Amino acid sequence: MPNAFNQKIIDEFRAHHGRMSGYFEGARLILLTTTGARTGTPHTTPVGYLPDGGDRILVIASAGGSPRHPDWYRNLLVRPEATVESGVFTYRARAEVLAGEERERAFARAVETDPGWQAYQEKAGGRVIPVVALYEIAQGGPPDIAADSPGEAIRLVHDVFRRELDLIRKEMAAGDGSTLGAQLRVNCLTLCQGLHNHHTGEDTVLFPFLADRHPRLAPTLERLREEHVRIADLVAELRRAVSGAHPDPAAARAEVDRLTAELESHLTYEEEQLVPLLDRGR
Repeated sequence: MPNAFNQKIIDEFRAHHGRMSGYFEGARLILLTTTGARTGTPHTTPVGYLPDGGDRILVIASAGGSPRHPDWYRNLLVRPEATVESGVFTYRARAEVLAGEERERAFARAVETDPGWQAYQEKAGGRVIPVVALYEIAQGGPPDIAADSPGEAIRLVHDVFRRELDLIRKEMAAGDGSTLGAQLRVNCLTLCQGLHNHHTGEDTVLFPFLADRHPRLAPTLERLREEHVRIADLVAELRRAVSGAHPDPAAARAEVDRLTAELESHLTYEEEQLVPLLDRGR
């Protein structure tokens, strides 16, 4: 069983779809459920994570700088699969411990975003803090979303993008303005990939489904498709702004602001038009 401190975090995380208050407000957290190496029973632990592109996230086995690896990491060494809860999505993941230069680069990015990781490494003494990549295992079928209706699912997924954009804007504002950190660039590129995947899914699955059952929605769906094209153009501009050897922080911030404004308008309109209809059809 989780300790009392972790259980409080788990309860708040699940009750508010990943939105946390207090010390963990705005933190990137997941709930990681591993299988006990000795007991074979499931154990759930809140852990911080780093975005790392479209197909994986990274978790760091810091254990607060303890000289001993955390239980969840030792569990993954024996059974390298886990369940990941993001607050909105739940999925099975394959775990892979990073090694050599790949681990060093990933840990350096973590330290760049939060020097506390380096403090944990120094506190851990001779223990090299592991970095673990979690790859989603494709299951087929629709994603497992913690929602009671299709309309709520749309709102929750939209809120994921709103929250990530807000975090990216805050991270950019917190910098010195002269450079664009490596992890911040990864965060932007991960967001870009997520938006592309989401809108592709709507264009190929959700919108045709709605058009077939609600012909009167044709003008609304056409507007949403056109907005997808404009957002795709803005996503491409953001990709360009954060790529290359020496990206311009001012240009990246401008592109994030442009994307935020366009996307917020789009998400609000989509929710106004589609959520009531989807919820009536439960």
